[in-house]
Amino acid sequence: MAFKELYQPVHTIIGEGCINEIPRHISAFGGSKALVVTDPGLEKIGTLKMVTDVLDGASIPYTVYSKVKPNPTVSIVNEAKAQYDREGCDFVIGVGGGSPIDVAKGVSILVTNGGTVEDYNGLELSEKKGQPLIAVNTTAGTGSEVTRAFVITDEVRRSKMLCVDSNSLAYLAINDPAMMVDMPPSLTAATGMDALTHSIEAYVAKSRCPFTDGIALESIRLIGQYLVRAVENGHDMEARTQMCWAQYMGGLAFSNAGLGMVHAIAHQLGGFYDTPHGVANAIMLPYVMRFNMTHCADRYADVAQAFGFNTAELTTDQAALAAILYIEEMEKRIKIPKLSDTAFNPDDALALAKNAMTDTGMPENPRQPSIEEVVKVMITAYCDKGDQE
Repeated sequence: MAFKELYQPVHTIIGEGCINEIPRHISAFGGSKALVVTDPGLEKIGTLKMVTDVLDGASIPYTVYSKVKPNPTVSIVNEAKAQYDREGCDFVIGVGGGSPIDVAKGVSILVTNGGTVEDYNGLELSEKKGQPLIAVNTTAGTGSEVTRAFVITDEVRRSKMLCVDSNSLAYLAINDPAMMVDMPPSLTAATGMDALTHSIEAYVAKSRCPFTDGIALESIRLIGQYLVRAVENGHDMEARTQMCWAQYMGGLAFSNAGLGMVHAIAHQLGGFYDTPHGVANAIMLPYVMRFNMTHCADRYADVAQAFGFNTAELTTDQAALAAILYIEEMEKRIKIPKLSDTAFNPDDALALAKNAMTDTGMPENPRQPSIEEVVKVMITAYCDKGDQE
């Protein structure tokens, strides 16, 4: 290919208090009533109210759909879309992590393109730009507010659909660290590792480019420096702000370079067992990196440098292994579970592997596995009980 097309939201604002800029952008595109998509937890703890207070202050009408669950399903998207139509909305605001924003993207696409969510499982399958979407991120990790991807679970096949579509890009992406201070440590850890996985997979993806390389490495550096701080003290505003930048850059990197085998497997763990996406990615990341070593050790050595290692006197393989070991130690510190701690059943490994081979992330992986190799990676992760304290 002689050129590289880049994808990103029309507008982005990052920084404490930036949710107050939302009305200005609604006025710019002429929105009259919003469907605000969120989850019950964010409604309960008052995070949603931070956004609706801004809308109320600007006299902007809205209706709230707050039934989104982790690993959102086709039926949830359909229910939200029905409320959008019933209430006469003309734009969407997603408030949350990946799940609410992914549902908001699905609604946005269905409004202008029709059909069913299943019609958009794949790469660039819609014809028209979705309805205006404001994506208000409340977790530093998923990257959904910046990407052209949304992930929806097909309840019938018990599989996650990865819809990659530039027509779903947000009109406005918001990353306000003040909305993240009350995230529990476990969620901070999982979403932070999700962001790290995005950046590492983008850095070794086949469709990488200098633009994605640069932002992926800076994202990795920031996560290595600030994730543990954010987990240990959610009110550390410097750590929260830097993780906002890190996850945004990671999302921008993978949206333009692609993902890989970690996500291909994680999507199946989520679809089969409802394993939280960030947890699934965190669990599988070191094992997939070991599998990929023969094909991208030099790139993993760059990851080690981004983490702060002096690799001058290390071989390429030693430096790459240092990066993997660093990730494993960080995961212990922030209490990421092992695969054996989840609902994973080894008897399902072959079915999971077959589905993973068809995931849109798999072709970007630097080393193309066989079904048997995917099974082996999962079983290796399952048998490694670790020494979690």
